Amino acid sequence: MARRTKEEAIATRSSLIDAAERVFCEKGVARASLSDIAQAAGATRGAIYWHFKDKVDLFSAMMDRVTLPLEQGFGALEESTCPDPVERLRAVLALVLHGVASDERTRRVFEIALYKVEYVGELIGVRDRHIAASEGFTSQLARDFGLAAQAQGVVLPMTPVEAAVGLHALFDGLIRNWILGGGAFDLERVGRVGTDAFLVGLGLALPAAVEGAVCGVVG
Repeated sequence: MARRTKEEAIATRSSLIDAAERVFCEKGVARASLSDIAQAAGATRGAIYWHFKDKVDLFSAMMDRVTLPLEQGFGALEESTCPDPVERLRAVLALVLHGVASDERTRRVFEIALYKVEYVGELIGVRDRHIAASEGFTSQLARDFGLAAQAQGVVLPMTPVEAAVGLHALFDGLIRNWILGGGAFDLERVGRVGTDAFLVGLGLALPAAVEGAVCGVVG
């Protein structure tokens, strides 16, 4: 009986987060009320307060349930066993764009985080999470740009850090515009050719195209 009660509590908590995700996406975080979320979940406000302190706590639980694109990219770069830095860059960016394009929950939560919340007051911690992921991702990109230039004997027209900031901006901008436009273009294809054009523009040679798993990148 105790196990069943625990399982039911976990299921209720998950359904409340599911409902919050839908309501936040539809109304925005500021306009969404706990009553709206309770109604969407087929529950009561009391059920929400049993599992969450307040709306901020519920929002944080929603964010904690997913890995945001830059966090995924940072983790994939750290864990990759691919020996070629250019190949690694291409594979990691392709992996992350595929995740955004194919995972509805990731896309919806990222849309909320980008366009439907103000990072003020108690939500400032979410902004800090974005900044930490961005800085980590850019640092890893810069490392690989430096390694790629050294391996190929190329003098980059900008510093590795500047190249990393530029590629990060391209990558981030594609995701933002794809989400804002409701998937109006092929994110994976445009991301792939855009990344390759950026790398070639820096004077780097591209290896033969491979799948992420082949070059040691795991999602």
